[in-house]
Amino acid sequence: MEETQNKPASLPDNAYRELAPGETYEPVMREGSRPREVTPYSVIFGIVMAVIFSAAAAYLGLRVGQVFEAAIPIAIIAVGMGNLLGKKNMLGQNVIIQSIGASSGVIVAGAIFTLPALYILGLEARFYQIFLSSLLGGLLGILLLIPFRKYFVKDMHGKYPFPEATATTEVLVSGEKKGNQAKLLAVSGLIGGLYDFIISTFGWWTEEISTRIADWGVALADKTKLVFKVNTGAAVLGLGYIVGLKYAAIICAGSFTVWFVLVPFLSHFGAGMTVPVGEGVTAVLGQMSPEEIFRNYARHIGIGGIAMAGVIGIIRSSKIIRQALGLAVTELRGKKGTGEGESRTQRDLPMKLILTGLIAVLFTTFVFFQFGVLHNWFFTVIALLIVLVISFLFTTVAANAIAIVGTNPVSGMTLMTLILSSLVLVSAGLSGTGGMTAAMIIGGVVCTALSMAGGFITDLKIGYWLGTTPARQEGWKFLGTAVAAATVAGVMIILNKTYGFVGEGALVAPQANAMAAVIKPLMEGGATPWMLYFAGAALALILTMIGVPALAFALGMFIPLELNTPLLVGGLISWFVSTRSGDEAKNKSRRERGTLIASGFIAGGALMGVVSALLKYFGADWFASSWNGGSGAEWLSVVMYAAIIVYFIWDSMRPVKE
Repeated sequence: MEETQNKPASLPDNAYRELAPGETYEPVMREGSRPREVTPYSVIFGIVMAVIFSAAAAYLGLRVGQVFEAAIPIAIIAVGMGNLLGKKNMLGQNVIIQSIGASSGVIVAGAIFTLPALYILGLEARFYQIFLSSLLGGLLGILLLIPFRKYFVKDMHGKYPFPEATATTEVLVSGEKKGNQAKLLAVSGLIGGLYDFIISTFGWWTEEISTRIADWGVALADKTKLVFKVNTGAAVLGLGYIVGLKYAAIICAGSFTVWFVLVPFLSHFGAGMTVPVGEGVTAVLGQMSPEEIFRNYARHIGIGGIAMAGVIGIIRSSKIIRQALGLAVTELRGKKGTGEGESRTQRDLPMKLILTGLIAVLFTTFVFFQFGVLHNWFFTVIALLIVLVISFLFTTVAANAIAIVGTNPVSGMTLMTLILSSLVLVSAGLSGTGGMTAAMIIGGVVCTALSMAGGFITDLKIGYWLGTTPARQEGWKFLGTAVAAATVAGVMIILNKTYGFVGEGALVAPQANAMAAVIKPLMEGGATPWMLYFAGAALALILTMIGVPALAFALGMFIPLELNTPLLVGGLISWFVSTRSGDEAKNKSRRERGTLIASGFIAGGALMGVVSALLKYFGADWFASSWNGGSGAEWLSVVMYAAIIVYFIWDSMRPVKE
């Protein structure tokens, strides 16, 4: 019989700080214990969470371009369900539930940032292509990260903040003592879900408000190309709260630089243009709307910035790569068994098993590329080398970014992958539609691998703090990856048939649109905007020199304005509720309560978005198109958005008896 704790413990005092010389960290579930971790309950619950949150994250990511990390909502649901069912000593099982379920967000990010570009480019993406690129990328990310685990979670203890892992760990530990979080999450999820469901299904108020709501705003947009827009969804508002004011402000600074500096600047000096400039551009600057100037010119500067930020990340991580490889080689030479002699809380999957798995995944990827995509042995070898080299180099960048700021720069690294793979494939003689399909599939595998590497380090840090067995987390992560890959492939096909990725009312999919914009001229010999990419790269270098996170700034430059401004609104709410009191304990309590409400908004809004999409897919069209297209719906949207902000602040600051 496995031993369990008699009562839940709190995190040790040295959980978040650097250890003094000779000091060791003792996790919540101590080394000598044998906690229940992998059980039928934890595995089945984890699979259900992976399915639900994969569908929710795919919808939200394609609608608004932001994929939320599922770890916190899944942890809250796991804790709440355990309390509801009267289960005791669930900490080990809840970590496994969270680890399997959290595969959803990372697999979704890898798929939706790249593969919708196939639809955008007029190509076909079949189920098996989406599924296999997501599955193989996810497995590759797991296997490449495991050798780095000890470096990031143990050797660097207290040196990296791990913001998302910290929040999830606190939820799991506090959940062993009380179940109030589950009730709050359910209420906020219901409110946020109904709010977003009304927008997407009935259209009683608009999903976006802009300065064009007034006559002066229309005139300002037409004459000076100045416009301000906000997405009014509850899910995006919650996302901004969790991102926080600092990084939301940096992202918006990039967005404001584009929309309030570059767009009007280009318009002013391009008023006398008589010839359209750029690939696929048919209008001159003076005839373009602010949105068209952004799409055709300004956004490319952001793409260059993202690519350069990825290069800077690799250079900064070179020492980490050497150190982690040294640890892996030492283990491979010195420990040939299955981890005998290692403590339970530091036991990884055997290095021989990892290498065998890596070879198997690479062989399967080779077969997939050859018989499912390229049908050319030479091109297949090139494609496999691109996947292996770039995935390996960028793995530490992804893990490092998550460890420091909680945000994975996967889209920027994938853009660079697409540029490099396209240049290599074109040089090798592959171009046109075949080249575009190949490059996007390659990008999908790499993007998913990097997304998984960043997300999985969060799971492993949670396990380190709490004292789970790493080998069990690592082994069962493969199952979560397979479930999430199958789910996202099905959901993407449904959403494409329901909304589409091009034309009126299409899914936004900003990252995939950026990928398509990059790859088309590279593969078809068009006018690639190299000067704009170079300007963005130079800007990223300048930002790095002055200490501004270049990646966050550049992301703001190429994601549309209306999707960035709600992040700032959510960040301001986070700052407001956590600074009103002179009592730091009260501020912390309010901030944590707000995190739960934001998680409810995200989960509820995204899940109801999936429900709305399914209703439309099956022919239930209840959208009030005529009303939604008028000014009344937009003014009502202002009122409703203000109302949900007020509710968010009020409920976050409401005194609650413990």
